[in-house]
Amino acid sequence: MSDWYKIDRQGDELLTDIQGFLKSVLELDGISGVLVPRRLPVKDTVMPALVSRPGFLDDADPLAPAFTVNSAKNLSRLTRKGLDANIAAVMRSCEIRAFVELIKLHQSEKEPVILIGMDCLGALTNRSYPKFAAENPENSSDVFQKARLSGNDPPEPAVMNSACRICEHPVPEAADIIIGLYGVDLAVGLFLQAKTERGREILEKIGASPAEAPKDRAEVVQNLIDERIAARDQVFEETAAAVSSIEKLAAYLADCVNCYNCRVACPACYCRECVFTTDVFEHDPMQYLQWADRKGALKMPTDTVFYHITRLTHMSTACVGCGQCSNACPNDIPLTELFRTVSHRTQAAFDYEAGRSTEEAPPLLVFKEEEFSEIVGIGE
Repeated sequence: MSDWYKIDRQGDELLTDIQGFLKSVLELDGISGVLVPRRLPVKDTVMPALVSRPGFLDDADPLAPAFTVNSAKNLSRLTRKGLDANIAAVMRSCEIRAFVELIKLHQSEKEPVILIGMDCLGALTNRSYPKFAAENPENSSDVFQKARLSGNDPPEPAVMNSACRICEHPVPEAADIIIGLYGVDLAVGLFLQAKTERGREILEKIGASPAEAPKDRAEVVQNLIDERIAARDQVFEETAAAVSSIEKLAAYLADCVNCYNCRVACPACYCRECVFTTDVFEHDPMQYLQWADRKGALKMPTDTVFYHITRLTHMSTACVGCGQCSNACPNDIPLTELFRTVSHRTQAAFDYEAGRSTEEAPPLLVFKEEEFSEIVGIGE
C-alpha cells in the first residue's frame, strides 16, 4: 500500500491548493489550530501565525521565501507547558528537526502536534526578502517557487540564505505528512505523503485519494541532496581553513558586538538564564584598563570569541543548520558556516544527527563507559 495521496488541483495557483488542504485539516474534529507562515494584514511580510478559523488561512503562505524565525521556538511555547488540544504545524525541514531536538531536551511535546512538512525550496535572507517581495508585489512566492523548482536561484534582488545552499535535508522526513514539491507532477495534483499512521488518518479523513508514489521523486531528491552535500563539504573545508588557529578565529569573529542576536534566534538555545547575561561578565572597570595595559589596546566589547566558543560547545550536538544565527547577525558574520562545520564534526564523532529522530538521545545525556577511551584515558 502506497503512503502517497493526492488532492486534485482546483486552479492554477499551487498556494491556493495548499491553503485549501490546510482548511480541510483545520475543519476536522479535534484540530483546534494550524501554525503556519501567514501574510500579516498590517504589512507585506510573512510571519508564523496560529490560525484557528479556516477563513484566515486565505492569507497562509508557506511557499513564501521568508524565514524570520524558526517556528520550533513557537511550537515550544505552545506545547512546553502542556497543550490540551491538537494543532497542526506547517514547517520547514530544519524547523521540524529543531522541534525534534527540543522534544528530546524536554522543551516541547510532540503529542498535540500534527507535523505537516513541505519540501523546502530554501529561503531568502531577512534583508533581501522585503526587497524581493516589493519587486514582485503580486506574486513573489510564485516567482520564487517556480525559479527554485526549475533549479535556479530567484531573480535579483533575492539573496538565498547561505544555510539553504548547503542543506542536505530538503525533505522533512520527520513530519507526519509531507507536501511533495520535488519530483512530483504539480500540474495534476497536490501530492501528500503520510509518514506516520497519524498522518495517514488525517489524509483519509479529509478525503485525499490514494496515489502511486511519484516515479521521478527519489532520483530528483537524491540528485539535489548530492549537490548540496558537495557544496556543504566545500564550505566545511573553506571554513576550517579560515578558523584553523585562535588568531584566525578571532579575525573571523572580529565584527561581533555581543548583541546576542544569534543566541536569541537559535531554536535550540533554550536556557532560561544565560551566563553571558549575568554578572559574570560585568567586569570591574579597572579590569579593562589592566587588560588594555597588558597588550597596549583592548578590543571592546570583550569576550566575543569566548562567547562564540561557549555557544559552539553548547550547541554543536544540537545544531540543525537552520541558519538563523547568520540571519540575525547585524554584521554579516558567517556564523552558519562556522557552526555547521563544527557541529558536523561533533555529531559525526558521536554517530549522531541532530533532529533525525526523537528516539536518539542527545550524546551528552548518554554515558557509555567505553566511549572515547583513547581521550579520557580509561578502559583498555
